[in-house]
Amino acid sequence: MSDRDFPEREGDAEFAKRLGIVVLLFIAFLGAIIAMLLNIQVVNVRKYQEKAEKQYVRVVTEKAPRGVILDRQGRMLAETVETISFYADPEKVRHTPLVDEKGKAVIDKKNRKQKTFDNSREVAALFSEKLGKSRREYLKKLRRGKRVVVLGRKIPAAQALPLMQTPIHGVWSDREQQRYYLNVAAQVIGVTDSKNSGISGLELQFDRELKGRDGSRIFQRLATGKKYPAPDALQQEPRKGHTVQLTLDADIQSIVEDELAVAVGTFKANAATGIVLDVRTGEILAMANNPTFDLNHRVTWTPEKARNRSVTDSFEPGSTFKLVMAATATEVLKRRAEDNVFAHNGVLPLYGLRIRDHEPYGTITFREAIMHSSNVVAAKTAMETGKKTFYSYTKKFGFGSKTGVGLTGESQGKVRSLKNWDRTTLPWMGYGYQVMVTPLQILQAYAAVANDGVLMRPYIVRRISDGEDRTVRENQPQKVREVVSAATARYMGREYFKAVVDSGTARTAAIPGMSVAGKTGTARRATGGSYANAVYVSSFVGYFPVESPRYAMIVLVEEPRTAYYAATVAAPVFSKISTRILACSEELQKNLAFRSPEQGLLDSTKTVAVPELKGMKGRDAQRVLKWLGLEMEPGGGIDGVVISQSVPPGTKVEKTRVIRVGLSSKTPKRAFL
Repeated sequence: MSDRDFPEREGDAEFAKRLGIVVLLFIAFLGAIIAMLLNIQVVNVRKYQEKAEKQYVRVVTEKAPRGVILDRQGRMLAETVETISFYADPEKVRHTPLVDEKGKAVIDKKNRKQKTFDNSREVAALFSEKLGKSRREYLKKLRRGKRVVVLGRKIPAAQALPLMQTPIHGVWSDREQQRYYLNVAAQVIGVTDSKNSGISGLELQFDRELKGRDGSRIFQRLATGKKYPAPDALQQEPRKGHTVQLTLDADIQSIVEDELAVAVGTFKANAATGIVLDVRTGEILAMANNPTFDLNHRVTWTPEKARNRSVTDSFEPGSTFKLVMAATATEVLKRRAEDNVFAHNGVLPLYGLRIRDHEPYGTITFREAIMHSSNVVAAKTAMETGKKTFYSYTKKFGFGSKTGVGLTGESQGKVRSLKNWDRTTLPWMGYGYQVMVTPLQILQAYAAVANDGVLMRPYIVRRISDGEDRTVRENQPQKVREVVSAATARYMGREYFKAVVDSGTARTAAIPGMSVAGKTGTARRATGGSYANAVYVSSFVGYFPVESPRYAMIVLVEEPRTAYYAATVAAPVFSKISTRILACSEELQKNLAFRSPEQGLLDSTKTVAVPELKGMKGRDAQRVLKWLGLEMEPGGGIDGVVISQSVPPGTKVEKTRVIRVGLSSKTPKRAFL
């Protein structure tokens, strides 16, 4: 090989070296591409799919309507209504595109752009006219530098419709769902929050059932920006929430709430509770508490006002607890109503303490001891019974255990176990101290006596159904146990508790034309660990009619100040409520075949006196007039409150006369949370 060949070989080597570098770079490039493809299509495939979908797919959520809550008659207690909220971009409103009479854009010849104008004053004037606020307030919002301002929140759809039908540059609206309530049984029903989720009462307890299931719509976007439903995507329809029907009667509930409010005001009391129960089934027709709050204005809600005292609060019952003593005396001691007992002239010294009666009774019958509520006789009878037997009957009546009503926050009260009893426990329990009970527990116990000794489980939710009215869950009357024999129950009602109302401490609880049995309770409440300061709980619990009991009710007034004896405070409220619900409830009249002496007299006369209707709810006034054989012609919605009547109260008129009344809305309007 000659020397001339070396330069050529050196050139080949250089070429090969460069070619190798190019090949390596190419391989590295291919490797990078492959790695990137693997990253996109394998490793982070979901991430890039989501990015791609965002460019051409949009998911629109359709809110499911929240289920309704009904009373026993199917009347709406809670429902979901659609409201509209309006928003604006002030910058866009102040630079609204200008168009001519034909709707064509007006172009500025200098910069070849569409001309704009400040539309703030016109928008402010329009919203002021339709929504009622001052024009200045809207104008102030539209002059702000913010990108978004609120022009109106939660406006009823009917009121918002004219604004929605007027296209305004820079203004848009959103549809929202809001809860509307009949505004009765606030503590039982509860409320929802701004997201329409339950936060108290049954709204919280059955939130999952009431919520339903939201739907979703999937749209794709063309290059032009136009959207259309994705053909291969699953479109999910919204599913309405379940319907919850209660055992409550809206009319009876409203009457109980009205009378409790009057009682609290009259006696300057801290609070009051009232419950109405069907003794045969355990259905609760009313469960009311005062103070209360406005369901349609959440700002009135407070934990104190939202507490359902009927089941959450326990107290020493006082003389209403003598039911247990009377039961043990009848069944265990075989005591009869005519048996004589000695009441120690109103004072019984015991273990260094004294049990007192409000009157100095000597030798009296056992019936009189219960009629006049002798604490001395009750304590002595309990001690004769013995602590094991007395404890057994206390537990059988349901004290110390939850009633099973199924409401959140229910208290079981407090009954000491036998090992924790001291020597004062038995005599003091005999007349209702050293034991804690809830209002519903006391009512359940008396309802058992009214129901021939059979204790029923109280319940307030009758039925839950889906959107197609198929039953999802249903409550039926449920027997818990027999507390006393039917003979004992009837004897106690007829001989003792009827006598209390007819001739004893509860004569003010009487109902015209109806036999009533019951018991008063005036219990001193301990404050600061002492009974020295006079603070009372006044209560009356009773049932009717005595011959064939059907309904029981408890009225409890806490810490009344102008009077405190139950005969003066709680018993009259029981009478007022009972009289009103018997006049207004067709269901009660039918079940009781109620025909009072007054009704018989009315049927035999041709003229009647027109009652005072002012202040009554329209529906109540209509029923009272119907009961008298008169007709009502309302001048407004039947749900309003009577403010005037064409015939003065007390005027004698012929039956079938039409009484014209003026009604104004005192009931809550459709205000939204």
